[in-house]
Amino acid sequence: MTAETSQTLDRGLRVLKLLADTDHGLTVTELATKLGVNRTVVYRLLATLEQHALVRRDLGGRARVGLGVLGLAHQVHPLLREAALPALRSLAEDIGATAHLTLVDGTEALAVAVVEPTWTDYHVAYRTGFRHPLDRGAAGRAILAGRGVLPHAPGQEASGTEPVRYVLTHGELEAGASGAAAPLIGVTGIEGSVGVVMLAEAVPERVGPRVVEAATEVADALR
Repeated sequence: MTAETSQTLDRGLRVLKLLADTDHGLTVTELATKLGVNRTVVYRLLATLEQHALVRRDLGGRARVGLGVLGLAHQVHPLLREAALPALRSLAEDIGATAHLTLVDGTEALAVAVVEPTWTDYHVAYRTGFRHPLDRGAAGRAILAGRGVLPHAPGQEASGTEPVRYVLTHGELEAGASGAAAPLIGVTGIEGSVGVVMLAEAVPERVGPRVVEAATEVADALR
């Protein structure tokens, strides 16, 4: 390092880049090894970055990029919405249900893009900015499924082989509403899901595979 640069800032930026390059996060030990520093330095870096929501740590202690990174660029969410809208619009019109892109924000699921169908007599109102716990609702549970974690809950089902392809729920966020969602796979630095919510006692059989298809389209658009 030269006198004109900050070693601490450089290390913090390297931490963010390392975390952005992994889908599963890194432990303190792994970061210390990659940075060539001791664990105490990494703990301090992570604590500072967490204060600014640039990094978050899951229950297992693995560090991941936080959504605070998105706040550094005001146009990131609009860009994500713009990239996802064609697939969401097609999904909503095809299924006749409200489609959404949901991302992780700390311990919550945050809807960042919502498209309602144009031809139905009624549909579930689901607004951009809606938040809910990750372990409730198809959108959050699909994100957990993408991590390999799928907590059991009444009315919740998982279909497909490992990794879980999609998740179905009923009545977890709104009485009488059912949801289907699939995790975004292979998008570096972004954890999320694509899904639909509908007023129905059960999700039609074709909906699960269709949300998987839409999630794949959105993931391809975000890469």
